[in-house]
Amino acid sequence: MRIRVLIVDDHAVVRQGLRIFLDTERDFEVVGEAPDGEEAVRLARALRPDIVLMDLLMPGMDGMEATRLIRSELDDVEVVALTSVLDDESVVSAVRAGAIGYLLKSAEADELRRALRAAAAGQVQLDPAAAARLVREVRAPPAVETLTDRESDVMRLLALGLANKEIGRRLRISEDTVKTHVSRILAKLGAHSRTQAVLQAMRMGLVDADDPPG
Repeated sequence: MRIRVLIVDDHAVVRQGLRIFLDTERDFEVVGEAPDGEEAVRLARALRPDIVLMDLLMPGMDGMEATRLIRSELDDVEVVALTSVLDDESVVSAVRAGAIGYLLKSAEADELRRALRAAAAGQVQLDPAAAARLVREVRAPPAVETLTDRESDVMRLLALGLANKEIGRRLRISEDTVKTHVSRILAKLGAHSRTQAVLQAMRMGLVDADDPPG
């Protein structure tokens, strides 16, 4: 099955370059292009792509707001930020808005392919510099409920970048049950996304990504 991608950038030459690049890959299909956030939201609603490749700085509705709207309305559409901006506020805001990936426009072709394929599988993919900035900014809430043993198992597998279906297979529970555990984990950690929950849990020492569940 091909990964359906919506490209969002206010520069036509960037959109064209990304389309040409993705069209050379057999497992990608560019289903649309948008020059701003408002059009991105409209097309995401109409086309239901697997991934929106989102620029952050655009006139009118920017990529942050567009990401927030898309993720709040369309649970099955993932957003990967592709931007020239690397500052603490932008990284944290993008993740809080719901972006599952954050890449710089200077990224190598292999990094972009890997990030899009990971996002399609529900896995987090961050530029190393963006991840470092996010870790610095994430703070634990004053009081955090203890994770149950099963939630800790799910948390460890989230930290390994596994999607809900694979987590369910590993733990021998249904995908719906995994989703319920993930929702409870986010609530307990005061996190706005899976990415933020993983980084927060690791920072707090609740899980170690290198430890197997159980």
